[in-house]
Amino acid sequence: MTATAAVRATGADHIKPTVWPRPSADPARIQRRLDTFAALSEPGSGPGVTRLAYTALEREAHRVFAEEMRAHGLTVRVDTAGNTIAERTGTVPGLPALGTGSHLDSVPNAGAYDGIAGVVAAMETALLLSEHEITHAHPLRFVAFAAEEGARFGQACTGSRIVAGLTGVDDLRHKRDTAGVTLADAMSAVGLHVEALANARWRPEDWAAFLELHIEQGRVLESAGVPVGVVDLISGSTRLLLEVTGQASHTGGTPMHLRADALAAAAEIVLIIESLAKDNRHHGTRATVGRMAAGPGSITTIAGRTELYVDVRDVDSDRQRLTAAEIVKRAQAVCARRGVQLTAHALADASPVVLPGWLRESLAATCDRRDVDHLVLPSGASHDAQMINHVVPSGMLFVPSRDGISHSPAEWTSANDLALGTSVLTAALLDLDRRLAPAASEGDTQKGIAQ
Repeated sequence: MTATAAVRATGADHIKPTVWPRPSADPARIQRRLDTFAALSEPGSGPGVTRLAYTALEREAHRVFAEEMRAHGLTVRVDTAGNTIAERTGTVPGLPALGTGSHLDSVPNAGAYDGIAGVVAAMETALLLSEHEITHAHPLRFVAFAAEEGARFGQACTGSRIVAGLTGVDDLRHKRDTAGVTLADAMSAVGLHVEALANARWRPEDWAAFLELHIEQGRVLESAGVPVGVVDLISGSTRLLLEVTGQASHTGGTPMHLRADALAAAAEIVLIIESLAKDNRHHGTRATVGRMAAGPGSITTIAGRTELYVDVRDVDSDRQRLTAAEIVKRAQAVCARRGVQLTAHALADASPVVLPGWLRESLAATCDRRDVDHLVLPSGASHDAQMINHVVPSGMLFVPSRDGISHSPAEWTSANDLALGTSVLTAALLDLDRRLAPAASEGDTQKGIAQ
């Protein structure tokens, strides 16, 4: 039986408590790093942070991450998907790695925390281990994923999907941004070798577990006054492009009963999508039209074409796909009644993921030993951990989001909350290191922690 299998069989009680006082994260250092990344935003893009996937700015953020990790003595590499991976050597040769991290790209006009908080937590963890001269049996890997946000190409978690084997080269050639640039071309433009994409794939035998710290992007923790969340499942997402084609015509010369108004049909579809997600059959479903574009875009011309970008999220896999199908069916009925055409395109699809119970229990046990209140809760948003859980057992920690706001310049989490979450993350990695290490090496692990 492997070490990981043994842990799953014995449960959280197998963990031997780490001897403290524990290394605690520094809120001021965390805030400085957040400010550094927030400054890397497209000039003239408006409020908040705009750092889209596979742009020069995203690569600059990865360079900043790599530079600091090298300064802590870690080895750093960038894979063919654009993910940056820093590694701290373990004391026992041949053991699989423990990992942590998140992403550095953003949606347009975003806040400074989504994804970045998890990368900054990884950076602080690496520094804490170095400062306190803490050793560990397993190698520790700190990962900044590329292109987690689906804002540019419609597909979320591209970097982590690639390492999990869920996205290949052919997929990259068929996904485009609003300017018509393919994912493959965007990656090539920032110096990534798309033809060697298979080299980025992770092997399960190289990893023992992965933890991602993230802001909650909801208000459950804040409302409950609880500082840490332990995630049990991550919702899935089905994304669609609905193209409504009518007839562009003069607004004054065309009577109302003779119109084929693509925008009016689209508006009705938006309200149908909202009402569908709010009915009694869809408790827990979230359906959104986040972007809509109408053409030709003249105030004196009836819209001849409208595009709607639809995002359906759910914790129930079947309901998620059935909801997406029902949206298309009802949109077709609207368009037929109004004398316009509908074309539906599938942009991306990811199933809900239940995270491993043994790893969730391990995170909860770490919180208990550190006297940190926590809640077990689901994630309504997609995350890199959702994808790499196909390859390596993955867990997630949440820290509170003020007013539950995210994907907005108003997104905010206190540095103190992030520092506490980072301290729990560091402790959880060290607990897992002790828990998963071969028995013969346990006496040699985690030296440097105060005895």
